[in-house]
Amino acid sequence: MSDIPLPHNAMRARLGQLELEHRDLDAAIGRLSESALQDELQLRRLKKRKLLLKDQIAWLRRQIDPDVPA
Repeated sequence: MSDIPLPHNAMRARLGQLELEHRDLDAAIGRLSESALQDELQLRRLKKRKLLLKDQIAWLRRQIDPDVPA
């Protein structure tokens, strides 16, 4: 992630975008997995992107609401 701090409202907006993309990828992976004409390479790429999004979402959540008080 960038070292430039974002205001909380910008972080929350970005978090919403990432969560939406994560849900969309989950649906796309599900459809592709059920398809008789599976593209294994595409499926792996989508899963990798989904994991990256999950990490970014977790990072943003920690920035917005850290466990340790400052």
